[in-house]
Amino acid sequence: MQLGFVSAILPELPLEEVVLFAASTGYRAVELMCWPLGKAERRYAGVTHVDVAALDRAEADRILGQMSAHGVGISGLGYYPNPLTPDHAEAEVYITHIRKAILAAEMLGVSVVNTFIGRDWTKSVDDNWPRFREVWPPLVAFAADHGVRIAIENCPMLFTRDEWPGGKNLAHSPAVWRRMFEEIPSANFGLNFDPSHLVWQQMDYLKALAAFAPRVFHVHLKDARVDLRRLDEVGILATPLEFHTPKLPGLGDVNWGRFFSVLSETGYDGPVCVEVEDRAYEATLELRKAALVQCQAFLKQYVRA
Repeated sequence: MQLGFVSAILPELPLEEVVLFAASTGYRAVELMCWPLGKAERRYAGVTHVDVAALDRAEADRILGQMSAHGVGISGLGYYPNPLTPDHAEAEVYITHIRKAILAAEMLGVSVVNTFIGRDWTKSVDDNWPRFREVWPPLVAFAADHGVRIAIENCPMLFTRDEWPGGKNLAHSPAVWRRMFEEIPSANFGLNFDPSHLVWQQMDYLKALAAFAPRVFHVHLKDARVDLRRLDEVGILATPLEFHTPKLPGLGDVNWGRFFSVLSETGYDGPVCVEVEDRAYEATLELRKAALVQCQAFLKQYVRA
């Protein structure tokens, strides 16, 4: 496995400084964010370390040269919009950019593009399914044609009031994953597995990891701490941030020893990337860097440098 981190946590640094920091702190890979240039209102969105819309052969070679010079790989390209948003014109913008990310991945020799399925958060899974069938089979086929795999993160995107009640990503549970892969059995369609989202949904992340091992293309390392006293007060129908907190690996409820034991038993040997969303470490760039150093020190007991 290759220990890496998600570049979204270092939005103010240019790519070269991100890569240099990764190399200097013992990370072997970075998931590079490739949002369209401009401002995004959602936290951790809008970060552009690879401008896929403008990428050409010369720029791709420059990026690959930077990575190679520091001995750091690209674990995947990351872009996490809502391609099933009910505004079809808005959705088309996202779908078009996912296609650009796929083409950029092919040019960079990167095997994975990480993203979300999306969802109309006001509708049920069943009522979203016709849009899923319309949008995703062509996208997966396009990725396969270009030798790229699509890895869907299992985050429900159900944290803020504008995402209530259904969340903005269908792919939140094993039941939905089964349905997705039955609908699209392509070997180029899989998961970017994050155990923390299963923790706060009260699901067995080890069972899910083992069951879907062949579909795990990329892994996010993020923890979550569930406040049981608060959960007793507000219940599971509350917005999730009312009863849980995203944390750095080792500071929440994920049993990382058991997680890596199961992950290694499945034969997974790909990237495992720290995703920092711990508010205790967000105030400054130096704190966010310190968070990544702390995570590397903790995780190297499970992943060889």
